Amino acid sequence: MEHYSVVIFLLAVMIGLSAMAEKIRLPYPILMITAGIAIGYIPTIPMIELDPEIIFLIFLPPLIYDAAFNISSAEFKTNFNTITTLAVSLVFITASGIAVVAYYLIPGMTWPLAFVLGSILSATDAVSAISITKGLGLSHKTVTILEGESLVNDASALVAYRFSVLAATGTAVVVWKASLNFVMVLGGGFLVGIVMGRLLAFILSRVRNNTLVSIAFMLLMPFVTYRIAEELRVSGVIGVVVLGLAISRFSTKVFPEPLKQQSKTLWDVILFLLNGLIFILIGLEFPYVVRTLNSSELLIYAGYGVLITIVAFVLRMARVFLQQVNLQRAFQSKKGRITEGALLDFKTSMIITWSGMRGIVSLATAIALPTTLGNGEPFPLRNAILYISIVVVLITIVGQGLTLPWLVKKLKVGKHEHTGH
Repeated sequence: MEHYSVVIFLLAVMIGLSAMAEKIRLPYPILMITAGIAIGYIPTIPMIELDPEIIFLIFLPPLIYDAAFNISSAEFKTNFNTITTLAVSLVFITASGIAVVAYYLIPGMTWPLAFVLGSILSATDAVSAISITKGLGLSHKTVTILEGESLVNDASALVAYRFSVLAATGTAVVVWKASLNFVMVLGGGFLVGIVMGRLLAFILSRVRNNTLVSIAFMLLMPFVTYRIAEELRVSGVIGVVVLGLAISRFSTKVFPEPLKQQSKTLWDVILFLLNGLIFILIGLEFPYVVRTLNSSELLIYAGYGVLITIVAFVLRMARVFLQQVNLQRAFQSKKGRITEGALLDFKTSMIITWSGMRGIVSLATAIALPTTLGNGEPFPLRNAILYISIVVVLITIVGQGLTLPWLVKKLKVGKHEHTGH
């Protein structure tokens, strides 16, 4: 069976399972991943090697663009402090915490390799978070924080990943240069997003009466923006996020209603297919990675994956609740710009903590690890890092994804509930 036939088969399975997920009330990402694992063990199914570049270029831009386009700009601005705290500082805290655990627990793990693993698993995933939390009746505030964090933290994690891989392959990394580069990468992505947003707004203002052309430009621009940003060696993720936010504000003023409806319908179909296919591919990779390790190593590395998941969860909980305290202090002191709407309560903090799923970005960066070092030797522990990463992704999506609806019900969180202090 050729690869294109396999993709068609996977899409057919995905559509059927999506209908089934509604009837059995199971989050469809979990059902898709389970199906992907099962399909991966079918002997006649050929191995599908995921190209990280294709994942980043084909899947990431439209998913990020849609999330940024639909996010509440007012809520995003109100909760900007929390979003940036989780998307930047928590990413580096998590990467460091995982690196410490990996270095002292996993035999043969050097500090550079430990930070590679930490950076791979440091960021939460926008696709997973949005898919799992959709339909749970969470407040706009909670959804905005989760989506905002997931949109921005990919950029932080990818920068950390880039430098940790350089260190692992023998390239010297200077801290101050890495920090400066981080700022330039994010700033450059922001500028690219601004420029492309204004360009798209200019184009759409001229062709808005031609519905098909307008929608075609809107479909194309996230891919173009991401590609240009990456070619300039700045953050394509930030570029697409800024593009989505800019066009969202522009569309409310200029787009005629028929264009909005047709565009939304087309985007919904595309995102439905991409979302489902992503989760099936995550599950599909598991059997192939398992075959690269000895049977005696599987249980041991799976145990490391469980420990790393717990460490990441504890660090996330500590940082979220510390942020709750910091916001309260800043609001009471009236020294900062923290408004009452930016405050977090216990319920919101718990849901934000529990929603820290890993997903496609972690998988793609793990697969993107080089196979050899600069001197031609095999990249140390590459298969182990990839396997541990997939274990953590599966645990967070399945474990936290299954229990999140229970937690929301237990906390009695409603969509219109006030989530201030």
